[in-house]
Amino acid sequence: MRYLVWALRLIVFVAVLMFALKNTDPVGVTFYGTWALQSVPLIVVMLSTFVLGTVFGLLLTVPGYIRRRREVVRLKKDLERIQAAVNPQGTAPLSPDALVPLSPI
Repeated sequence: MRYLVWALRLIVFVAVLMFALKNTDPVGVTFYGTWALQSVPLIVVMLSTFVLGTVFGLLLTVPGYIRRRREVVRLKKDLERIQAAVNPQGTAPLSPDALVPLSPI
């Protein structure tokens, strides 16, 4: 399996390398307004656009991640509260499986 993964990595690397070597033509990049870059290799423009898109895509996932983390903290507090209500002081806390078994008994 390890050799298969390395073979796939090599194939992807060679494909990206060939793609980069074929797209070296200089292009002009004009931003909003009059600011422009001249003679930028096309592969640099394409890769920078890909990286910026990836970064923005990851930034869009941050609110959901934070929401899930808050939910986990809230559920852990609820579990501790329920265990404190079920167990009298001085006894060991019950595992979640003891409160709600995963399989029917």
